[in-house]
Amino acid sequence: MTSNEIRNQFLDFFKEKDHRIIDSAPVVPFDDPTLLFTNAGMNQFKDVFLGQGLRDYNRAADTQKCIRVSGKHNDLEEVGRDTYHHTFFEMLGNWSLGNPSKPEDGYYKEEAITWAWELLTEVWKLPKERLWASVFETDDESMEIWKTKTDINPNHVLKFDAKDNFWEMGDVGPCGPCSEIHINVGDDFDNPKWVNAGVEECIEIWNLVFIQYNRDINGKLHDLPAKHVDTGMGFERIVAVLQNKKSNYETDIFAPIIEKISEISGVKYSDKEDVVAMQVIADHIRTLTFAIADGATPGNEGRGYVLRRILRRAARFGRKLNLNKPFMFKLVDVLTEIMGDVFPEIIKNKENVIKIIKAEEESFNRTLDRGIELFEQIVRKAEAKDEAKIKGDDVFKLYDTFGFPVDLTNVMAEEKGLTIDETRFNELMDEQKERARSSTKNKMEATNIALESLEEFDGDTSQATEFTGYTEVSTEVKILAIKNAEENALLIFDKTPFYVESGGQVGDIGVLQIENNEFEIINLTKIDNKIIHVVNNSENYKFEVGSIVKLSVDESRRMDIKRNHSATHLMHAALRKVLGEHVKQSGSLVDNEKLRFDFAHFEKVTDDELKEIEKIVNNKIWDNIKTGHFIDTPFNKAKEMGALMFFGDKYGDKVNVVQFNDYSIEFCGGTHVRNTSEIGLFKIVSESSIASGVRRIEAVTGRGVEAFIENQDAKISRLNWELTRAFDDRRKLEKKISELELKSKLGGIDEILKTQTDINGVNLFKGKVEATSMDELKQMGDELRNKMKSGVGVLISVIGEKVGIVCVVSDDLIKEKKIQAGRIVGSVAKLVGGGGGGRPHLATAGGKDISKIDEALKKTDDIVRELS
Repeated sequence: MTSNEIRNQFLDFFKEKDHRIIDSAPVVPFDDPTLLFTNAGMNQFKDVFLGQGLRDYNRAADTQKCIRVSGKHNDLEEVGRDTYHHTFFEMLGNWSLGNPSKPEDGYYKEEAITWAWELLTEVWKLPKERLWASVFETDDESMEIWKTKTDINPNHVLKFDAKDNFWEMGDVGPCGPCSEIHINVGDDFDNPKWVNAGVEECIEIWNLVFIQYNRDINGKLHDLPAKHVDTGMGFERIVAVLQNKKSNYETDIFAPIIEKISEISGVKYSDKEDVVAMQVIADHIRTLTFAIADGATPGNEGRGYVLRRILRRAARFGRKLNLNKPFMFKLVDVLTEIMGDVFPEIIKNKENVIKIIKAEEESFNRTLDRGIELFEQIVRKAEAKDEAKIKGDDVFKLYDTFGFPVDLTNVMAEEKGLTIDETRFNELMDEQKERARSSTKNKMEATNIALESLEEFDGDTSQATEFTGYTEVSTEVKILAIKNAEENALLIFDKTPFYVESGGQVGDIGVLQIENNEFEIINLTKIDNKIIHVVNNSENYKFEVGSIVKLSVDESRRMDIKRNHSATHLMHAALRKVLGEHVKQSGSLVDNEKLRFDFAHFEKVTDDELKEIEKIVNNKIWDNIKTGHFIDTPFNKAKEMGALMFFGDKYGDKVNVVQFNDYSIEFCGGTHVRNTSEIGLFKIVSESSIASGVRRIEAVTGRGVEAFIENQDAKISRLNWELTRAFDDRRKLEKKISELELKSKLGGIDEILKTQTDINGVNLFKGKVEATSMDELKQMGDELRNKMKSGVGVLISVIGEKVGIVCVVSDDLIKEKKIQAGRIVGSVAKLVGGGGGGRPHLATAGGKDISKIDEALKKTDDIVRELS
């Protein structure tokens, strides 16, 4: 049978047993940030096993794409050297999900065991005398089922301890006893000593897991709400058995890939060392292709670094086959021909996969030869001193300078009969990480303050600081704790509108007011959920615990930060749309001047791509999208909303989510604009590379665009030939800014409409607005008249250092009540020391006394009452 026929027979068998045949989950589990890669078929049912979710079916079967290359399930070192371990493999599986609403559909140990025996011996006709079963040492129930419900040789059912027959997904999570089925294809097939002995003649082909526990972080087992069956059969292994092959690599799953490697290298698949190299490459191209097709990309952290290690490991094995130029990308076509029918995503994303693999190969090839040369020097030095171990400092140099993953160096050392000092290497890695942390930690150092713990404070440090800055920028608060530090005071309050630096967004600055004194808040930090405010106290004012003070954030600066932060989200979504969904944030900085965004991408972003990204972001800004800001949202609900999450990010039970319609939705605790139109304008100012596979974009918004324009003007004065073009660009940008500012202000008319007052049956709408000219104020008046339907509208604004007034009256009031806008505006103008008039439906006036604006607005009611 072909591998496709075997796969289909498995699924058809369980379909006849009333199982729902489901699609494989992606090999990159974006909805589970605790997991690098999908490493078992049960991953997609983790919520079910924990009692946190349900499916509308109780029985399921599928073939699941899996990667095991790190952590608890790590098969990397065996790959290519033996016949049956792989970093990427398919797991055929069937499940009983313990759905309490459909208990009659569920099954447990008896059905799982007897069905497995039926498929293996009756459908696939495997020789019963070669099959063995193992059970957990205390699982007498499974032992009895094997002996009484199947016709297996009773002497072929063996008990083992937890190492072999207790399955766990990881250090924590769902787990339970398991029963494994092994096949011995050797001559000594009736000898129990080969079961679980790790020999190629006797291998496990199917694991029947009975999930009934959840292991907590302390290692304690807890009963799950319901019992589940989770089985997993190694697809490549069963194909090798059924096709009567001694190695998985000889099956029709791998043979075409190995034939292609042999073709492009000119090396036959015969000599042992060549065989290992070809098998490693054939395995690794599958891992890379499926992971990249599902959205991962090689990088320096997390799953990205795992893929980079895999690719570089394969590239180095390629050198053993005289493949000195990029070659792995040429294998993708063959793989998609073999597996594309079953997993169409690798066909859909093939071109992107090829581009990424080729770019990574080219990047590593530039340093590989020099790294190999250094390695050979290191080996010669060790051999000259009769040393059997390569120094950790040399291993680190190969990693840090030439990008050699430690496991690659280890493989190369083993080939020379040497070992490596991995302990010293890890020490150097830790030191490097500590240097990186030290360069960015303790932002308090800018104010020359050493702060070790909250014990240094006088007062109450037990209460967490409530952050109120999502809804206000100024508020009265109580001082809970104090620490004096030279010319500064460190204060902790019960609440604060000040945002402390987090998630790439810089902290706020502002002022503290107490009695008639005002102090600058120049820095912030956070310890154990207490926000510490650094107050410039050069006059040594004596702050006291329990005092009430007023905190005010620098609102203009905060607004610029909000513009840049919201624009970062819009740009992230645009990057994923233009460049591909492999784009992932690698770092960011959001301050009041600019935004900086680092992201995973394999090549330079072209000018055309940058223009497209910029265009998308600006169109979203001009769409006036209302910001959805969801505070303290349950994590699972946020996942259901579709919020972007990435491996390695830490999420609590409650999270904050920021959403811009269905265009962008991300976890974010920062501050944001209320509406995208408040951003004004977005402009990319630079794009660059900061590391292998990591790009950086810097951009500006709002006033930052204005500052960017001014900077361009300065350059223009030095570069004469750019003058005409740049001046034209500036006028266009300024016009767009003015249009957007006006558009934003016109949006504020909706707030005026909420102030409706009934005066003798006349609807009165009044309020203060911000206008830069009388023409703008008249436009706002027109907008109000169009929206209010019937009524009188009075808008007052400070224009320059004078008062501007506009009054509008609807046609029905002019006709029926003879109300005239000119008479109203004239009466209001007198109250601010001015005068004016106009037509019945719209009239304007001016005044000199800004201080009387509030009084004039208050008396507008009486004026309208008198004239109506």
